[in-house]
Amino acid sequence: MKNQSAADLAAVATLLQIGTELGLDHVLEPGNPFTIASAAEAAGIPKAGVAAYVETLAAAGLVVPTDDAGVFCASPDFAERRHEAGYLAWALTANSPLVENAREFMFDRAGSARVHPRDGRRVAVSSRWIGERTFYPAVLNRTRASGASRIVDLGAGAGGLLIQALQQDPSRTGVAVDISASACSAARTAAARAGVAERMEVVERPIESLIDDPDPIKGADVITACFVLHDIVQNDALCEAVLRQCRDALPPGGAMVVADAVSFAGGEDERRFSALFTYLHAAFMEIFLPSEKEWLEKFRAAGFRHVESHAEILPGGRLFVAVR
Repeated sequence: MKNQSAADLAAVATLLQIGTELGLDHVLEPGNPFTIASAAEAAGIPKAGVAAYVETLAAAGLVVPTDDAGVFCASPDFAERRHEAGYLAWALTANSPLVENAREFMFDRAGSARVHPRDGRRVAVSSRWIGERTFYPAVLNRTRASGASRIVDLGAGAGGLLIQALQQDPSRTGVAVDISASACSAARTAAARAGVAERMEVVERPIESLIDDPDPIKGADVITACFVLHDIVQNDALCEAVLRQCRDALPPGGAMVVADAVSFAGGEDERRFSALFTYLHAAFMEIFLPSEKEWLEKFRAAGFRHVESHAEILPGGRLFVAVR
């Protein structure tokens, strides 16, 4: 499928964001046939409204009727279209409090951050749309190769990555850790729908709390963290303390598998999104991203014996594998 035009991206991102706000995002999954009635019941909204929304999705080519009368499913290219639109949804919807109040942040960043916080659920959902076809596969390939029986995902968001990791192996268990109450709620709901709730614990707490209470990571064979460690990485003492706790919790040969961003990546295909990501975090959150070399040094300083990085995930992102 060729890349979407700017008009296509805007339409798909907005339509799918509306679906998320309506509570229909879990209905609109590839391989999940649905009816107007079943979608309305799942989301708890009127059938007439769902009918109008689904009619619009069908006109846009995002859902198609099946051979069964009244039954719809996601279009064959739905996952790719959602992935590409995810960048727009993350930039302008998940980060809308920052973008819309840019002038206020210029004068009083700390005060504006308290008044205009990001919605954790929107960040988690748009990150999942991006991640499912970029860094999720890279992380999941590592967990599969490791044969891990227990995985802890730090900054798990809506739980999409960990759920897929649990679906890889029906004997595997996991813990999803996230600071956002709304993201944790979404993760619990998603785990129940995926049939892995009994094997997936959800813990609502910041990752820096692991320094004083590492219980959530005890027994892990692999600890994953996708675009969350940059929240603490500029505080060298705090970052090293968290990474050391993770290292100590792992068995010999166990690993941290971390997807995160580097500052102002220079590759031609990544420089624009990397510039936006770097600026949003620095200007609005006072989070200053490390270079790739600085990331590697932080894992080594925490005592990991082997650390490597890979660039083929998403623009400005790197996959770090740190082995105890």
